[in-house]
Amino acid sequence: MMEHNADDADRSDRNRSRPSSRRGFLAASGTLAAGALAGCTDMLPGGSDGTSASELSLGDFRGSGPLVEQRSAPEGTSIDDLPDLSGELTMYLGGGESGLYLDLVDLLEQIYPDFSVSAQQESASNLANRIAEENRAGSTPADVFMAVDAGSLGSVAEDGAAVSMSAEVTDPVRDVFKDSEDRWVGFAGRARAIPYNTNELSAGDVPSTVAAFPETSAFGDSFGWAPSYSAFQSFVTAMRVIEDDETTRQWLQSMQDLGVTTYDNEFAVSNRVADGEITAGFANHYYSLRVQSDRSSAPIDLAFTEGDAGALVNVSGAQILDGTENEALAENFLRHVLSAEAQEFFATRTYAYPMISGVEPVGGLPTIDELNPPDIDLGELSDLGGTVDMLREVGVL
Repeated sequence: MMEHNADDADRSDRNRSRPSSRRGFLAASGTLAAGALAGCTDMLPGGSDGTSASELSLGDFRGSGPLVEQRSAPEGTSIDDLPDLSGELTMYLGGGESGLYLDLVDLLEQIYPDFSVSAQQESASNLANRIAEENRAGSTPADVFMAVDAGSLGSVAEDGAAVSMSAEVTDPVRDVFKDSEDRWVGFAGRARAIPYNTNELSAGDVPSTVAAFPETSAFGDSFGWAPSYSAFQSFVTAMRVIEDDETTRQWLQSMQDLGVTTYDNEFAVSNRVADGEITAGFANHYYSLRVQSDRSSAPIDLAFTEGDAGALVNVSGAQILDGTENEALAENFLRHVLSAEAQEFFATRTYAYPMISGVEPVGGLPTIDELNPPDIDLGELSDLGGTVDMLREVGVL
């Protein structure tokens, strides 16, 4: 399923103390004040002559706004340390965040005048199906597939339509966020979370497991979700993998009995929490950050469950497709996507979790190490079709 356009909006402070708990982090991060960006503004490399007509700096990769202020320069492999990009790639871009992927591609094309990308955009699941069909017919015309969810990447890998990448590409990313055979690698993470209205609830009112939500009287019928959203469907798929179909089906029915309110997307869920229309909901973590960035006094905070599907950390990722004649260029491109500058781009423009250790998340978010996600192979989230069928069977969709 395609992510909605809220993901296209461009909306850690190392010196700010992190909360000791994963629950209620926004309140603990203190008042957000506008200010100039801090950090490195060294010039980035250019084309073959080592210059850049646009004179790009780290600030061109970094987002702006109160959540990004006083941010130190990222660590990790710099674009300056990588070979120049030269040549043309054909890319399939899957999901609503693809506009942001193209913003990053545009920056790379400005740095490297001899590099260009021809991109086709569609939902991640549709493109995964197309790649499988093209691969069965011979080979796909695309060199690289970038997708908003690991399930679509896992599906392509299982179909034998992706090549294993070198350690130079995949080593910077921890094992849980890449394929065990290096056929895809994550470049931006998103944590499932529970945005809640701080005028109505405290962190202690939010259960630590999703199984307890249907019995939580603090919510009443004032809870929201967006079941047509691909991130929600990945969460339900994870529940099916961790628990079983019957348990998941019963949980969905119990949530409906609670009186949950349905929204079109999770940005809407988070905004309605801040408005007080509902007291809490299910959403990816970064939507509350976008609300907080737009409305610094909004009464919204985040809580995280622990060790279950509600604590899932999924990734946007990429893979190199079987049959490409541009494998070396594709690998170099993905090394750039995992560079310090590009990871800073994802962290500060989308509020995603960086995939390399030298770049911190924004706004006082707990690090991935401080979260307690379930022990699950993200490639197992490929059965979104079965999840959609279940959601329809119980009347959620």
